[in-house]
Amino acid sequence: MPLPQPSRSRRALLLAALLGAAVPTLAAAQTTTLLNVSYDVAREFYKDYNKAFLAQWKHGGGADLAINQSHGGSSKQIRAVIDGLQADVVTMNQALDIDMLAARSGFVPADWARRLPDNAAPTTSVTVLLVRKGNPKGIKDWADAAKPGVAVVIPNPKLTGNGRYSYVAAWGAVIKAGGTPAQARERVQQLFANVPVFDGGGRAATTTFIQRNIGDALATFESEVDLIREEFGDVFDVVYPTWTVLAENPVSVVDKVVDKRGTRKQAEAYLKWLWSPEAQEIAAQHGLRPRNAAVLAKHAKTFPKVNAFTVDEVFGSWLKAQKEHFDDGAVYDQILAAKR
Repeated sequence: MPLPQPSRSRRALLLAALLGAAVPTLAAAQTTTLLNVSYDVAREFYKDYNKAFLAQWKHGGGADLAINQSHGGSSKQIRAVIDGLQADVVTMNQALDIDMLAARSGFVPADWARRLPDNAAPTTSVTVLLVRKGNPKGIKDWADAAKPGVAVVIPNPKLTGNGRYSYVAAWGAVIKAGGTPAQARERVQQLFANVPVFDGGGRAATTTFIQRNIGDALATFESEVDLIREEFGDVFDVVYPTWTVLAENPVSVVDKVVDKRGTRKQAEAYLKWLWSPEAQEIAAQHGLRPRNAAVLAKHAKTFPKVNAFTVDEVFGSWLKAQKEHFDDGAVYDQILAAKR
């Protein structure tokens, strides 16, 4: 027996329902997505930045856009992109990672840093030491952190920009004070002999220091201080070493990905807006030192003047520092071998 056919009015209702159900699916299909692959401790900044960027993008008539995030140890993140993670943009905490992306995959050109202002680094930070409240071990500088009986939490320099910056900060501090490379190596060897655990990212190192209560000091970025205090309370003091390193946070479009996906326009706009006054203000509110002079002056109390050197100034370049210190069998591995 043939099945009864729906009436004309019933068919109209069914058709309307089907069309209505299809609209959200069609809209979702038309939404362009970007993937920002970033370093571990930039989560909160980019969460707020994305909201602000998308608001101005929509206000300017831009088509529907969604932004996804991926965070982890910076060098681990770049290796994931090299291995196939489809990042439209990378936002790192050291130029070395993007240099490696260029050298090992060709996903970005070798001159990527020339495509945006400030060597493509819209914000900076400095490496500081967090110590237990009241500073019971009297840690005031890298030399104090390297003394016997002091435990210092530093994330793995092989995997994280945070850890690598801590290493070059301690090394460069000796050089800037008039010391020799041999003296710098001795200081860094003493410092890393005091590291009880090497975490795979800056956030994990914070957890080790604050929640697991391991160590007398934590080497981290200044930009992390307020966030840690908000989450865990006023349980530590901040120590600015006599000399520290300027951590520059570079960004780049991943050319091969955006050209394949057709997202170059959106990705370039996403990165360029990082230099806008609005974005620079968001950065300052998250403890990142803005490049915009007016915004930096507005937050002068938050960002004290420090004696900070660049990696290029002391080591020649990140690539030279990597080859001499962090490649397999280089100085850092030798230091770890001596620790054992």
